[in-house]
Amino acid sequence: MQRNQVSFGHAIVVFAGVFLIIATGMFYLNNLLQVALFTALLWVGLNARIIGFKYISQREFMNSAISRALPAIYIFLLIGLLIAALMKSGTVAMLVYYGLDWLSPAFMLPVGFVLCALMSVVTGTSWGTVGTLGVVLMGMAETVGLPLYWVAGAVVSGATFGDKMSPVSDTTNLAAMSTDTDLYDHIKSMSMTTGPTFVLVLIIFFVVGWQLPVHDSSLQQVANLQQALAQQFDLNPWVTMGPIVVLILFSFRRFEAELTMVAAIITGTLIALFWQQQTVIQMAQALWSNQPADTGLEALNQLLGRGGLYSMAWTLLLALLAIAMGGILQSAGFINALFSDLIDKVKTTGGLVSGTLFSGLILVASLGEAYIAIILNSQLFKKAYQKRSLSSAVLSRTVEEGVTLMAGLIPWTTAGAFYAATLGISVLDYAPYALLNLINPLTAIVFAFLGWSIWQVKSSDSATDSKA
Repeated sequence: MQRNQVSFGHAIVVFAGVFLIIATGMFYLNNLLQVALFTALLWVGLNARIIGFKYISQREFMNSAISRALPAIYIFLLIGLLIAALMKSGTVAMLVYYGLDWLSPAFMLPVGFVLCALMSVVTGTSWGTVGTLGVVLMGMAETVGLPLYWVAGAVVSGATFGDKMSPVSDTTNLAAMSTDTDLYDHIKSMSMTTGPTFVLVLIIFFVVGWQLPVHDSSLQQVANLQQALAQQFDLNPWVTMGPIVVLILFSFRRFEAELTMVAAIITGTLIALFWQQQTVIQMAQALWSNQPADTGLEALNQLLGRGGLYSMAWTLLLALLAIAMGGILQSAGFINALFSDLIDKVKTTGGLVSGTLFSGLILVASLGEAYIAIILNSQLFKKAYQKRSLSSAVLSRTVEEGVTLMAGLIPWTTAGAFYAATLGISVLDYAPYALLNLINPLTAIVFAFLGWSIWQVKSSDSATDSKA
């Protein structure tokens, strides 16, 4: 069969079908995204066959896309092991315990913002952070009379910062994997725009928090949480900080991400065995599939039960299917047919970054799920960034800023629905106060038009700042 060039209309039909199938999986199949993605993969494969690509060619497209993602897939597996080790070693419990001592009503916004950011960086989950520290902070805010929308905004801002910047976050690794970017280069690139935004937001929370009216009340909720943690773990920070110290030292020395994680996993496992008195069987079970703790506090139980190889299966399978589908969409020409004319009309780097951010927002709003939006947005703009000789780290950063940051501000996404249900406040109420989520994309646009932190890849594979 002769291969035909993909028309714009055909590309519209293919993408509309993909979005419809995924939306059906989201809203009518109880969030069975893997099944929906497999169906969408069949739909894309059928349309690729119509234009002349036999299955053997399509399999090569999928294999090629997945093979490029193999290094990050290894990291995906290590993330589950690392999170379980951090939980069982008491590292996460120690950070929560001592961090809560810093809280006071006047400083609840800035300190809560920093605590949620730290917690999310360590655990790699914004959901776990919102479900634990977020719940505590909202309860404290209610007892001392602080506006709940401000506190919820600080919680979501901090939790999203960590989910975006953590080397053990699935979205961080997914964005790096989808754009063929080294994990540490991706995080370094994000820090260029997220770092200044973090400082600005922290200052705003300090100013606002100092002026908000409060009244005295018991902090029994915090005391209960700390007591539950102290009963479960020996929280000596000189010992339980071990895995974090190893992560920092190995990262600073630029060891490969896999080696850094393995070192931290071994450190956390040894602390769990010899300091927290976990048995070998308990630790082995946790590394495979950690189970909720028994502290008497449900949200805390769920957080301490995160991690394990099996916990990464959902995200990994989703990523593999989406990457395979993206391989066909890209290699068969559907992505190019849909966006080439539009992207080619962009004349500046600032315009390209703005378009990537807007596309990410549209995708996550349409699909309701950040994982698929990250992968598809990466596929859509990868060639455009390469054509301009822009570093893949600029693309990976922009993809995260358009998807990860926006997901929690849209009521019908999985993230938005979870945050609203957990914090007891609607997305539309807290969204205007999730300052990091709102300001970071604007910072990225301004930096792009000014040419700040925009790296071009030269033939010698060196990278330098360039002007937009």
